[in-house]
Amino acid sequence: MRGDALSRAAGHAARWLDSLTTRPVPPQASVAEVTALLGTELPDGPTPAGEVIDLLASGCEPGLTAMPSARFYGMVIGGAHPAALGADWLVSAWDQNAGLRLLTPAHSAVEDITSAWLLDVLGLPADSAVGFVTGATMSNFTCLAAARDAMLARAGWDVAVAGLTGSPRVRVLVGAERHDTVDLALRYLGLGAPEVVAADDQGRVDPGALAAALAAGPAGRSAPAIVVLQAGNVHSGAFDPFGPAIAAARAHGAWVHVDGAFGLFAAASAATRHLIAGYEDADSWTTDAHKTLNVPYDCGIAIVRDRAALRAAMGMRGDYLIQDAAGDPFEHVPELSRRGRAFTVWAVMRALGRSGIAALVDGLCANAARFAAGIASIDGARVENDVVYTQVCATFGSASRTAEVTARLLADGTAWMSGSRWRGQQVLRISVSNWSTTFDDVDRSLAALAKAATEG
Repeated sequence: MRGDALSRAAGHAARWLDSLTTRPVPPQASVAEVTALLGTELPDGPTPAGEVIDLLASGCEPGLTAMPSARFYGMVIGGAHPAALGADWLVSAWDQNAGLRLLTPAHSAVEDITSAWLLDVLGLPADSAVGFVTGATMSNFTCLAAARDAMLARAGWDVAVAGLTGSPRVRVLVGAERHDTVDLALRYLGLGAPEVVAADDQGRVDPGALAAALAAGPAGRSAPAIVVLQAGNVHSGAFDPFGPAIAAARAHGAWVHVDGAFGLFAAASAATRHLIAGYEDADSWTTDAHKTLNVPYDCGIAIVRDRAALRAAMGMRGDYLIQDAAGDPFEHVPELSRRGRAFTVWAVMRALGRSGIAALVDGLCANAARFAAGIASIDGARVENDVVYTQVCATFGSASRTAEVTARLLADGTAWMSGSRWRGQQVLRISVSNWSTTFDDVDRSLAALAKAATEG
């Protein structure tokens, strides 16, 4: 029974992947249409597993967006690399709860190896703690939880015992164009809205404004403060000036966190490493392996320089847990039960190697540059950002025309590019994140965009 379901799933998966080169990128069925295909009545009796897989695949396929397609640029999400996808199938089949070292030695070994590889490739302190979480949002949450607890401890407050009520205020300073998930994580942590610091026209925080804002707060290095910086603006791809910004934070004893959901891997290539110069002096870092590294979803990475601070914020004890005196993976993440996320990251890093990871980053940047050059040649189009990494934002005259061009492009189906608002104007945003995107895919997408821009 298991074999039948798995073989049918493999067949459907192979057909789906083979269709990506020719199928329209947008979905071809609505929620209501997929619901009708699947049916809404729960059967009274059992259905063979193989039949369930067939129904799921046939009913859902029309409603799928071709997000793994080489021509999907709508969000900063990669398409699963073949090695990572194969490993992800094994993760589900092996069905390991990866929280305890002694219970799951295979995953613990892979997590140890992968953590060391990540720190090496990213140029971060080799003794940092690494936690594998669901995504960038929970990575920000995890890192900022360690920051909150450590900063309050420095001020003489034990948040694990006393909670937040009556605690010293923890100031959190962010750039004006930080990602919204930073604010979400702060809300989860009970820290409230952050203090917003001015940013330049590319979304990079102003170090002078940051220094002034820090100086305007309570005096003394014991005043708890956190500074959140950004590696990769979601619209421009720009990177904060880490050297002077971190120096300003250090002058006031602040913890520095870097949100690098997709930009942290700029460190992997000699061509882009200058973008993150000085970021290794921060205290914690966020990235998401399903973005630039192209592993399947559910694989954010939280990195904290102070291992004890992360364990203090995330750890727990249970009499029934078979714990290792050296520490366990669950002490680095918010979850006790979790799947073996490190398997997929290990697989793609092992498949690519150091040079392949650099080539992946370089290829994404080259494709973004090709998009920018092609858009500049379209009559009435304008590239609005300095294209330094993988993001391109464009306008087509008025806000209404830009929205119309976006709608016509999506209706064409060749590619998916998202509408957004940046610096108060309507833009078409292109995020180049997929390992399989080629210059031919870019040119095909540009042809569809040029056609959409000349219609109407």
